[in-house]
Amino acid sequence: MATITANTDTGAERATRLPRYDKMVIWGGIIFSLVFTFIIWAAAPRLEAFPKLPDQGAAWYYWKLAEPTVLSRLTSWGFYLAHQFALWGLIWYAQTRVKKYTTGLHTVNILALGINALFVVLHFFQTHIWYDGIAQDTSIFSSQGAVIVMLVWILLMENNRRGLFFGERLPIGKRIIHIARKYHGYFFAWAIIYTFWFHPMEATNGHLVGFFYTFLLLLQGSLFLTRIHVNKWWMVVQEVTVLAHGTLVAIVQGNNMWPMFAFGFAGIFVITQMHGLGLKNIVKWGFLGIYIVGALLVYTQPTWAGKFWQLAAIPMIDYLAVVILALLIAAGIWVYDRVWGKRGDELPVNI
Repeated sequence: MATITANTDTGAERATRLPRYDKMVIWGGIIFSLVFTFIIWAAAPRLEAFPKLPDQGAAWYYWKLAEPTVLSRLTSWGFYLAHQFALWGLIWYAQTRVKKYTTGLHTVNILALGINALFVVLHFFQTHIWYDGIAQDTSIFSSQGAVIVMLVWILLMENNRRGLFFGERLPIGKRIIHIARKYHGYFFAWAIIYTFWFHPMEATNGHLVGFFYTFLLLLQGSLFLTRIHVNKWWMVVQEVTVLAHGTLVAIVQGNNMWPMFAFGFAGIFVITQMHGLGLKNIVKWGFLGIYIVGALLVYTQPTWAGKFWQLAAIPMIDYLAVVILALLIAAGIWVYDRVWGKRGDELPVNI
């Protein structure tokens, strides 16, 4: 009987006994992110020597050289492009050659982790030698917009699994979700790496939380085709961390808009994100209760009295953006079918 049991052992059963290297890498990556965020903070006083122009308002990005140099532009754009195409190349290779999930790490994951770590270090030294990021030549709204679209894209991809409104799905076609999942890696890699090279490694509270968040996203983006990459708890961490970042940046700006970001992103959590975690109803009601009580405590204060509209601002923008994104993908599918015909079987594997 022992021999029969050994011979009929399934691959799934063997996999449960193998070390979860993907989980080990997650914890190692989180520690790396914390340590490197501390390094950015500790080294930041050196950056005061770089001259900057006076702040010129909400559309102005303050942390860029008053007089950019050829080398500041060559290094920021050169490293950005090298980082970008390296990750796109690895994603393409994983989709066309690897194609399968693992509880361990593929060689391509190790390469992605190494490349991202290398460019994190390069960005640090590039900041301290030449300072400028690509913010010198681009709009501040391009960086913010890239991350917003990424978060909206996640809402769209997850519609069929967790729904969009308290577990209820929007009636979005399966092929639209399919395309969003298949190609999300390329867009996410652009949004994350573009934002990463947009900013110099400054140590304001907003920069520090932002870089820590970006490090987590780079970590997640390195682990395509591993089981931890689609772990529901780890995925929601990537979404919810924007709450801390957006709120902190708003507090630093001192415009009394932080509740809109705090309760806006918290609203998306209670309306959408928590419903994909398999929580008991009593836990969901608990989160909703905390949200309502917190909103009442803040918005009954004189500073924010009469501004309850802020609670709906970010959720309404995001949910409308989900519909727009779905329509854009549908339009792309329509054009593709009429130009090349339906060849869905040729689409790359979802990573």
